[in-house]
Amino acid sequence: MPSPDDSLLVDLTIENNIAYVRFNRENKHNALNITMFNQIKTTINVLKNNRHIRAVIVSGNGDDFCTGLDVKSVMKSATAPVKLLFKWHPWRSNLAQIVSTGWQQIPVPVIMVIEGRCWGGGLQIALGGDFRIAAPDASIAIMEARWGLIPDMGGTLALRRLIRQDIAKELAMTGEIINGDKALEIGLVSHVVEQPMKKAIEMAKILCQQSPDSVAATKKLYNNSWIGSSGFALARESFYQLKILLGKNSKIKAYNQTHEKHQAKEFVDRKIW
Repeated sequence: MPSPDDSLLVDLTIENNIAYVRFNRENKHNALNITMFNQIKTTINVLKNNRHIRAVIVSGNGDDFCTGLDVKSVMKSATAPVKLLFKWHPWRSNLAQIVSTGWQQIPVPVIMVIEGRCWGGGLQIALGGDFRIAAPDASIAIMEARWGLIPDMGGTLALRRLIRQDIAKELAMTGEIINGDKALEIGLVSHVVEQPMKKAIEMAKILCQQSPDSVAATKKLYNNSWIGSSGFALARESFYQLKILLGKNSKIKAYNQTHEKHQAKEFVDRKIW
């Protein structure tokens, strides 16, 4: 009989071109053990290579999104910390970081649905999404300071784009817990609503109506150009636009804009971005 660590801790389903990723360790408040890290990485790789999907929605089963690292489980193994932190190339993501940074490698919008507790590693994962939709009473914290540690799961890359440096330092140094409304005020989340999953599905459906090539290109353009050379940003705009114009989906989008809904054409599979 398989142990809990061998079970399906990350559930993936795809419906109407929308991928639903659900953390499935409800009995542990979706806290992260080694198996869960590996399954998130595998799920990201599967989605990255799927050219049919148009959006991804990530949520946690049960009351909480993710309460961070399951320290007791991870520390049972002497090799587990090494597996999480080891990397051949210092400038690339290790296993601990890929569960945050990896979502940006998927060429479709990734929407994080934050309900209940989103602490430590859970917040690092959420920061890896393109959008975060939280409940007003969500509990959000950069929790590592309470363990005498620093945030080391890649969320820093997103934080530097989202909020002021002094606010990021305060949250990281104190481990303060804030609710969804406060997170929205400081720019940590995109939306706060009573039914975050409903809002996420509505947003995903709107995104599915757009050209998958233009959405993928916009994500890549902004990811590569938000910080860095203005010259390279301008060059990317021109290059990506030309690539889109040469594809079929730009013509399909133009056709759909000028015809009735019942006459709309289906988009073809997304180009490789």
